[in-house]
Amino acid sequence: MELMEILENRRSVRTYTVEPLSGEEIEMIVNAGLLSPSSRGKQSAEFIVVRDRETLKKLSECREGSAKMLAGAQCAIVVIGNESLTDVWTEDCSIAMSNMHLMADSLGLGSCWIQGRLRTAPDGRTTEEYVRECLGFPEDCRLEGILSIGRPQSKGEPRSVYSMSSERIHMEKY
Repeated sequence: MELMEILENRRSVRTYTVEPLSGEEIEMIVNAGLLSPSSRGKQSAEFIVVRDRETLKKLSECREGSAKMLAGAQCAIVVIGNESLTDVWTEDCSIAMSNMHLMADSLGLGSCWIQGRLRTAPDGRTTEEYVRECLGFPEDCRLEGILSIGRPQSKGEPRSVYSMSSERIHMEKY
């Protein structure tokens, strides 16, 4: 599949079947994150792969709304950035998450980006504090987000780049 076709077909998927993912599929998705560009080659993004059902269920409560799909996902990849390496860890993590999102789609899988940074858990803690308690990552690593992954129950219709608003494109000056 060509990249433009993947981009046009990719949709966020929030409901998954119970069919498990293979280790090879998960490895390919994580490798897409590892191969992502990073500022000055610092590679500040790190990944925690979660497949345990109980942990996925607990993570589904990590923020107000928007994370419930984790309870039905077959896997989650928690993306954290080591802020002691670079001040642009958020950008490094975002690029990695985007690459993993696209790789999942290219494999016929569904995924959804669950924003964690600057979000709040239902118990009043930050989502980062909640997830850190669940997964034990160090203080100098900061949460960017969680990618839920599974086999999609359904998927939205593709969209064409030609249906996008060309008014968002500015040439030379705004």
